[in-house]
Amino acid sequence: MLKYLVILTDGMADEPLQQLKGRTPLQVAHTPNIDKLAKLSHIGMVATIPEGFSPGSDVANLSVLGYDPAIYYTGRSPLEAVSMGIALGDQDLAFRCNLVTLSSHADSGQQTMADYSAGEISTRESAVLIKDLARELIPAGFELHAGISYRHLLIWKNGRGKDIHLTPPHDISDRQIGAYLPSGTGAAPLLDIIKHSQEFLSRHPINQERIKSGHNPANSVWFWGEGVRPALPTFSELYGIKGAVVGAVDLIKGLGISAGLQPIQVEGATGAIITNFAGKAEAAIQALKSGYDFVYVHIESPDEAGHQGNLEQKIWSIEQIDQEVIERVINVLPELEPVRILIMPDHPTPIRIKTHSGNPVPYLLFDSEKPVNNSIGVYDETEARQGIMINNGHELMSYFITSK
Repeated sequence: MLKYLVILTDGMADEPLQQLKGRTPLQVAHTPNIDKLAKLSHIGMVATIPEGFSPGSDVANLSVLGYDPAIYYTGRSPLEAVSMGIALGDQDLAFRCNLVTLSSHADSGQQTMADYSAGEISTRESAVLIKDLARELIPAGFELHAGISYRHLLIWKNGRGKDIHLTPPHDISDRQIGAYLPSGTGAAPLLDIIKHSQEFLSRHPINQERIKSGHNPANSVWFWGEGVRPALPTFSELYGIKGAVVGAVDLIKGLGISAGLQPIQVEGATGAIITNFAGKAEAAIQALKSGYDFVYVHIESPDEAGHQGNLEQKIWSIEQIDQEVIERVINVLPELEPVRILIMPDHPTPIRIKTHSGNPVPYLLFDSEKPVNNSIGVYDETEARQGIMINNGHELMSYFITSK
């Protein structure tokens, strides 16, 4: 029976950079294994972000999995709640709660977003901070839940329908936060929590120790990604196949669970730049061998490097994906065949802007039963423009699964 493997390289696409002599990180990175597949694959471009939607990983991965965001998108945080096992009522409103580093300034509105991840704070440290914040600051009617590293969740019970406008912290790196603080008629409780979190966290022993050791303190919370409980038809209902998802971040695990995909945990998978690339590849291979028809592997690393504006790390990340993931898959192709492989990012995360863009991304589609003689033979943003352009991103999955 035909198997299907998606390798989702979050944020890997980029722009031509002056420091790379007009090339992108993907073009500069040494990727012999991806290019080996490219010579046998269909390569093109796909628009994963529909018009009118912000270019978030929630919208983009929903689209890549074949769900039209215009129909199924209900917000990012509810998907993370699913992954964390948090039950949402019909009238509950969920928010992502980042632990962030703000610059020190007497006027809070003139503080800058110095680090959206508080130095990729450890899960061990953040669990203590979130527990203490929940006990000391969170008012009645709200729940604060600890997640992984800097990524946490706030639930506003019966908060559905509140007028609130929020901005992702990674969209405002190095900018003053005044214009981006929560606004709208329902924003007052969130503003109050943010204000008092700064007073509380600045005194916390964990942050005092982080400062002493040269790490960014988690000196504020920041809310974004609001939404309500999702309702998706399962992947099996749509395509009649059994699937799994391999990923470290709650957004992807929650999206997978909502789609009826079995989440697979990988030891050492972090959702950060440095992660267990090889472990994810091996987990996907074993899942396909053990009875799953479809596996969706999500790799956060290049996206995190893009958000940090770290060009060297982004190139390194792409090369790790090629060496530790793609090469392993190629080495066992005879054991997986017949198999189709889809390699693509969900959205670009350009080094220049340190956040997502809504531009189309390159895709590579390999079919072991129908290898093509591809004259392009290289997988990158420029060469992919010579291939087929798919304007509705959610249609790519149907083509990947059902095309003859």
